[in-house]
Amino acid sequence: MNLWMWLLIACVLAYAWKLVGYFVPARFLENPRMSRVAGTMTIGLLASLTVVNAVASGQSLAADARLGALAAAAIALALRAPFLVVVVAGAGTAALLRMLGWN
Repeated sequence: MNLWMWLLIACVLAYAWKLVGYFVPARFLENPRMSRVAGTMTIGLLASLTVVNAVASGQSLAADARLGALAAAAIALALRAPFLVVVVAGAGTAALLRMLGWN
């Protein structure tokens, strides 16, 4: 199979999974535990996507300015900076590291 066929299969499966969600009874969704699980899964998914985008380059690992930008943003978040400051700190750190030659 070529890449487009796999992509179409993934799209169909994702849409089917979304449709299955409509058949879940409302009493399951009203459970407080389910809300906590859904919230935790979302945080875990976003965190894993962030890490993969920061350290992966194609099929290999890369330690470049993105890693420094992620560290700077994490520090800003730990200091409870506003979101815009977190973004600017990460972008500024990446720009500075790239200017210093850490590509």
